[in-house]
Amino acid sequence: SEAAELLGLAHYMEGLRLLTAVELVAPTSDENVTVTDTEFSGVPVRLYLPRRAPGGLRRAMVYFHGGGWCLGDAGMHSYDLMSRRISNELNAVVVSVNYRLAPPHHFPAQFEDVYLVTKFFLQSKVLSQHGVDPARVCVAGDSAGGNLAAAVAQQLLEDPEVKTKLKAQILIYPALQALDLDLPSYRDNAHKPLLPRSLMVRFWSEYFTSDPALREAMAANSHVPAESSHLLQFVNWSRWLPADMRKAHAYRGPAVGGAELARRYPGFLDPRAAPLLASDARLRRLPPAYILTCEHDVLRDDGAMYAGRLRAAGVPVTHHHAKDAFHGAVTFLSWPLELAVGHRLFNTCMGWLRENL
Repeated sequence: SEAAELLGLAHYMEGLRLLTAVELVAPTSDENVTVTDTEFSGVPVRLYLPRRAPGGLRRAMVYFHGGGWCLGDAGMHSYDLMSRRISNELNAVVVSVNYRLAPPHHFPAQFEDVYLVTKFFLQSKVLSQHGVDPARVCVAGDSAGGNLAAAVAQQLLEDPEVKTKLKAQILIYPALQALDLDLPSYRDNAHKPLLPRSLMVRFWSEYFTSDPALREAMAANSHVPAESSHLLQFVNWSRWLPADMRKAHAYRGPAVGGAELARRYPGFLDPRAAPLLASDARLRRLPPAYILTCEHDVLRDDGAMYAGRLRAAGVPVTHHHAKDAFHGAVTFLSWPLELAVGHRLFNTCMGWLRENL
């Protein structure tokens, strides 16, 4: 991807997207689940409906895949497998959303797509059509999808048109802020697979623009203008990270940046893109959360800080921190990328859903 971009042959993300394309599978029904590709509010979704008798109203999950807002697809084998298992084992309707990707689509396109789908699905008539219990619906996602799930849960609170309340939010190693890209987790895992710091910086910057100026400023952690420095209290890891995650790291806030980048690309200061920037008053009204973080992951501290802020706001939180895991581990569920840690983390999340959804 880097070579193709340097030679002017293709955008970096187009090269990476080829890796996800080879994992795509058709929407194939089986003896347990009916699978179809359709659209909700004009946005493509893959819909999973359990075949067994419902025995009453069903649970439901609206799922957002990961991939740094630039990659990924609900039809990738790993996501298709996860959605099938959730649908079959929990007897749940699963709506897996294919939101627009960057480039060419930048924030807020991705957020708007997943929000439109969620809002459409939460209508009484749609829930009734699919036999869903309106009191047992959750949003969920991994990585960039965890970001979108957290943002959707927050935005629904402000929408007078939405009467159905979410039962839960499931955030799997979520990316939740782009103000400080020098957290202890970014330092500890800067060069580790599958998500080195350089790639996460690229994902964050591409979410907002393909202008390399923002990427360079983010890489230097000097993109937050002085007039937005009041927001840093929400991502101050010296306050919000547990001591065992702070380790021996000394806190230093981001360097002050100029106002021009934030004026041109204000998205990184927007809670719809960075849910950790939400006020305590907004957090207080959120549904219970399940948050998974992995030790060997640049995004580890985002999830841990959000767990801390939600708890401080009185929201019930289950924070599962996997000390032996890395970013993306939950999707490693089948050959040739099958790992015991993937099954363990997925099963732990499923156990929480059985009890709490």
